[in-house]
Amino acid sequence: MTLSSDGVCNICKLDIGAELLANFTYTNQVYEEFTNAGPNPHGDYDCLFMYSGGKDSTYMLDKFVNTYGKRVLSYTFDVPFESAHAAENIRLAQEKIPATFVLDSDDDNIKTMMRDVFNRSAPSKPGKYLDEKLPCVSCRTFFVIRAILYAYTHRIPYIVLCADPQQILTMESNVREVVRGFYETFGEKLTEELFDGAVEEILFAEDEELPKIVFPFIAMRYRYDPDQIIAELREKGLYDSSPMETHCTLFPLLNYYSFKHWGCMFYKLNASSHLRSTRRNENFSRSTFSIKFPRAANIADIEDRLNVVVMDIAEGRGDTAAHEAELVDLFQQLGSGEDAARFVARGFLDMHTIAADIGIKL
Repeated sequence: MTLSSDGVCNICKLDIGAELLANFTYTNQVYEEFTNAGPNPHGDYDCLFMYSGGKDSTYMLDKFVNTYGKRVLSYTFDVPFESAHAAENIRLAQEKIPATFVLDSDDDNIKTMMRDVFNRSAPSKPGKYLDEKLPCVSCRTFFVIRAILYAYTHRIPYIVLCADPQQILTMESNVREVVRGFYETFGEKLTEELFDGAVEEILFAEDEELPKIVFPFIAMRYRYDPDQIIAELREKGLYDSSPMETHCTLFPLLNYYSFKHWGCMFYKLNASSHLRSTRRNENFSRSTFSIKFPRAANIADIEDRLNVVVMDIAEGRGDTAAHEAELVDLFQQLGSGEDAARFVARGFLDMHTIAADIGIKL
């Protein structure tokens, strides 16, 4: 990321247009190919659907099974940091959506990887795009690779990944490049250990043998509305929480990492996009991402206050009750109800326990 003389970054100026256009074109082509494809001739499933229990994947799982008629293998990687609310949404989906559900897990290796990310020495500055989200991106990539290996082994031609329209722009859509990027981040030795040597085969397999990643929300990029998605799911009895409540239990540590190394909150990119969109579109609502900030929220003030309380908790300063009151107020300002805000705040207060379980040094 670079800043011009007037303080505007290259992303705001869309000075990354060629790369974004190439990725968008490929992603759109794969989506069109998938929607027009017939049944998988090599097995019982047309796609491996990565299901997390969040609103986006629950919404699309319902559509794929009950509207589009795809033969879906619903694949959930059981992350040891999963929210109890997301787990409850998965239970609701299993009761109401007639798909085949598969649960995968690898607690030891994903914790090893997260420990490596969090305990690294301070990253070099000025850094690269999404460096402030490295722990989150690494965790997501780990279970995406697990899904790639599962689909490759079982000859399932497509992997459905329900990234929202903004996330699509930040994610690699080619499975071989997903694996190659992981090697670059973690090195050959650790990568081979984490995946028991199986992942190297993806780099050298024939193209026609590899599954393709499908981003279904690319078809809704101009009308993506998280509020409408939640309302529809609640009407069907498929969702009983909020986006903040379904965030993983590492959310406090993700903010700690971004504040410690980059001086910003975890959702800085989303907040910046929110500010741009509201300034340019003053008279109507627009949202291209899962976390929808209230129009009146003072993002800069919220970020400053969150920085103080997160670092105070991490370093053992201050009063627990005062921390909780501050966090509840901040998350309510970000659009959460009181119960949801208190649920998230208690996760922040438990930061040291979560870190100790993984072996993260604060």
